[in-house]
Formats: sequence, C-alpha cells, structure tokens
Amino acid sequence: MTSLSLLALLGRIFDPLAALLDEAATSASAREAARVKLAAVKADAFSAALAFEEDRLATAARLVAAEAGGQSWLQRNWRPLTMLCFLFLVMADSFGLLAFRLSAEAWGLLQIGLGGYVVGRSVEKIAPQIKSSLNSKMG
Repeated sequence: MTSLSLLALLGRIFDPLAALLDEAATSASAREAARVKLAAVKADAFSAALAFEEDRLATAARLVAAEAGGQSWLQRNWRPLTMLCFLFLVMADSFGLLAFRLSAEAWGLLQIGLGGYVVGRSVEKIAPQIKSSLNSKMG
C-alpha cells in the first residue's frame, strides 16, 4: 500500500467519524471538543503514516544503494534491466508485434515498477517536508 492510498484510507475512516461525532454531540461545546480531539487523533494518524512511509522508503533506498554498490554486475543492474524488458514488451505490444496482447497483470507489474522509480522517489523527497509541516501544525 502506498502512502497516498494509506492517507486516502485514513481520510475515508476519519470523515465518517467526524459526521458521527457531530450527530452524537448533545451541545455545541461538546461537538467542538469532539472535533478538536478527532482532529488531534487524525493528525497523529497521518503523522504516523508519513513516518512509516518515510522509514519504508529509506529502507528501500538503502536496498537499492546496496544493490547498486554490489560486486556483481547483475546485482547492480537487475532493476534497470527488468524495466527495459518491460519497455520492450510495451513497445512491442503497442505496435502489435506480440502474438498475444499484454495481460492486465503485466500492465500492473509495469505500473508497480514505474511507481517504484518515479512516485517512490518523489514521495521520499517530500515526505520529510510534509511530516515537519504536520508537526508544526500540531505543536
């Protein structure tokens, strides 16, 4: 699960809770107190999700760095080679050169691979800024 889908899931959990608290509160002050508590819990959950994603991406970055600095040529290059193979398959599929069209699963693997390179790297760059922004709003 990516950080964006995790954050979207958290939003889908907290939005109905806010509506439920609004209905359950008996007075305006109780409703406001419940909203403040829920906002604090939501901020903590988002902060924890971002911290988890930051740790996950840092671990993945260390793994890629270790592979890139490995002794074996294959160890250093298997990820780029895999993506080049997928690129070849996509091009061949686009020009009708394959006997069968690429399956949905192959497209899913391609999206995961590209996501790992493009989206993962972007999130790795902005996660600390988002986390510090959330922390500054909470504190």
